[in-house]
Amino acid sequence: MSSGDVTLAALEQELTGTGVTVVPRAALDQLTTLRVGGPAGLFVTVEDEQTLVAVTAATARRAVPLLVLGRGSNLLVQDEGWPGVVLRLGSGFRGTVVDGTTVRAGAAEPMPSVAVHTARLGLTGFAWGAAVPGTMGGGVRMNAGAHGADMAASLVSARVLDGRSGAVEEWEAGRLELRYRHSALEPHHVVVSVELVLEPDEPVRVMAEIDAIRTWRREHQPLNRPSCGSVFTNPPGRSAGALIEEAGLKGARIGGAEVSETHANFIVTSEGARAADVAALIDLVAERVHEHAGIELRAEVVRAGVPPTTDVA
Repeated sequence: MSSGDVTLAALEQELTGTGVTVVPRAALDQLTTLRVGGPAGLFVTVEDEQTLVAVTAATARRAVPLLVLGRGSNLLVQDEGWPGVVLRLGSGFRGTVVDGTTVRAGAAEPMPSVAVHTARLGLTGFAWGAAVPGTMGGGVRMNAGAHGADMAASLVSARVLDGRSGAVEEWEAGRLELRYRHSALEPHHVVVSVELVLEPDEPVRVMAEIDAIRTWRREHQPLNRPSCGSVFTNPPGRSAGALIEEAGLKGARIGGAEVSETHANFIVTSEGARAADVAALIDLVAERVHEHAGIELRAEVVRAGVPPTTDVA
């Protein structure tokens, strides 16, 4: 047994002793939208803030790598799995409370749910959230956006746990430093809840906006295939999808991973695909676009332990 296995075993015993449910070697492939990747060393679901603080403190004390998993919509886990703890916020971190134009949502609440809930109450400014299949916490971490809007446009603050110190603080929007697909949050930070301020509008009009967004997605994105959504961020003034298409990469394939024929900035997977296939295809696309257009694409998908490949022939 390796020293890492010994550490995980000790951590599992410690956490189980506090009443936390711990699943060793839990499969992650069905918990990510790409449907690839190996198991977690330990998989832990927490239902309240006190337990969250205890779990992250124990993990940090033993120097075990921590990965916070939302809906797995922007995540590529290596085939060997995640060597440490994969932490999921449970139903205790869900829910949306609306007070006038102020919206407080749990970090585990799906963004589309918040979009529909606020639209039905006659609030506008978050309809675009219906297009993002992630959680509110993940949306803050990457400043998620779609259809010309993003979290920064309406976010007031986020309640954030520092997993190293155990401190839970309210981070104002300025401290989060939100910009295009970026925030100041580091891997040891865990978003607990999010506060937005929206604008009043007619529910019928906002719901019509959501319907239009859903229709556009069905017509322009490969929603019937496993994917992680947009793979690359858009370079200034350009569309990543257009650049990939111009480089002749639609339909390009490595193993069970393929550049979508529907939208070139999507990589879809087939049964039997490996994370290594996806990683290699990401690298190939970036290399070919750079050769063709002289532009370096930046991947927005998070590689959980997946190193860039060196051989993509």
